[in-house]
Amino acid sequence: MNVSRTVLITGATGTVSTALINALEGADVKLRALVREESAADGPRGRSAEVFAGDLDDARSLPPAFEGVQDVWLLTPNGPRAPENNMNAVWAARQAGVERIVRLSVVGAAHDAPNRSGRLHALSDREIERCGMRWTILRPHWFMQNLLNEAGDISATGAFSLNMASARIGMIDVRDIAECAARVLLDDPDRHHGETYTLTGPRPLTFDDVAGQLSLALGRSITYLPVGDDAKRKTLLGHGVPEWIVDMLEEYAQAYVSGWGDFTTDTVADLLGHPPRGIADFIRDHAAAFAPAGDG
Repeated sequence: MNVSRTVLITGATGTVSTALINALEGADVKLRALVREESAADGPRGRSAEVFAGDLDDARSLPPAFEGVQDVWLLTPNGPRAPENNMNAVWAARQAGVERIVRLSVVGAAHDAPNRSGRLHALSDREIERCGMRWTILRPHWFMQNLLNEAGDISATGAFSLNMASARIGMIDVRDIAECAARVLLDDPDRHHGETYTLTGPRPLTFDDVAGQLSLALGRSITYLPVGDDAKRKTLLGHGVPEWIVDMLEEYAQAYVSGWGDFTTDTVADLLGHPPRGIADFIRDHAAAFAPAGDG
């Protein structure tokens, strides 16, 4: 890729975009990061990214960040305004003469998806397909990094609870999502134009499988305790998670329990030339988060 290309990273302080900035570090691109608040600028700036403050909720705040950009990594936050956020970014990109958008969607995005997130993302995916710019859409499966939300319980009690029953899920490490995004962004803009890539890990796993791998890596017994939707809802609401997000997560859990997530693809290996990380790799690299307080 020509060194003069500038890549704008939206959602720059989030899990996936932070991993993408890491994956692009040292590449022949100029990195620009969009953050909601100037106070969040230190992380991206520390990785040599030019930082602009702007809010996808506010279309008027976006033009300076998009000016002079060739490629946009577009990530919208979960919520009922996600299609509006996507629309604002696409409009800013079009007005600025952006050449390509690489959009982070979700697994199974469709107008008839069994969850509101999938249905909302389908609206934005369709907008990207009609945007008039080059485009690529990435639809990753359930993030292994979601397990870090359970790290406190695992560390303290040796157990974790989810409303996933015996669901099998082709979960993926966020670092592989980021490396796939980096591959697309560093390739010629025509190479992946018009492609929608569903990204998964190497094999579907149950949470009993995850507990077994945690037990092996940590050298102590870790147990998965399935709970009902009501119990998980009460826990999440108790932690201050917004009701809309709780509803969304419950819809995902019900879909996964029905078998909706029991699949994998070869797309990560096709894009990167090597297999995706497995759950053992993820746990090994994050073992400190799951260890009892004071270990090590």
